Amino acid sequence: MKLNWIHRNINAPADHVWDLLTDTNAWPTWGPSVRSATVDGGHLTTGATGTIKTVFGPELSFEITEFEPGSQWSWKVAGVTATNHTVQPLDAESCRAGFGVPIAATPYLTVCRVALTRLQRLAEVAA
Repeated sequence: MKLNWIHRNINAPADHVWDLLTDTNAWPTWGPSVRSATVDGGHLTTGATGTIKTVFGPELSFEITEFEPGSQWSWKVAGVTATNHTVQPLDAESCRAGFGVPIAATPYLTVCRVALTRLQRLAEVAA
């Protein structure tokens, strides 16, 4: 599936940014559309399921459709292909994080831009 992407360089180690991207307790701190999330079994992996409560309405189910530890994960929310999340190390102390969305969801990149700003702020403060 073709995706539109937004990326940002972050002055924090890739593993720290990865932890923020995969810790469902952290999602509301950087995800402007997320109020809460839980994953069945406690951690993300391919095939993992859970629920997410968004600012837009009711709690929705999700499934992790791809998961490459330390670098990439993607999901379906309410059965619909949603955001892809990536982290690539640039060096020991910085990385490039990105979000990809299906072409039909391109307007959601505006929300992703805010999420990247928040993610960067959180990661760089803690680094």
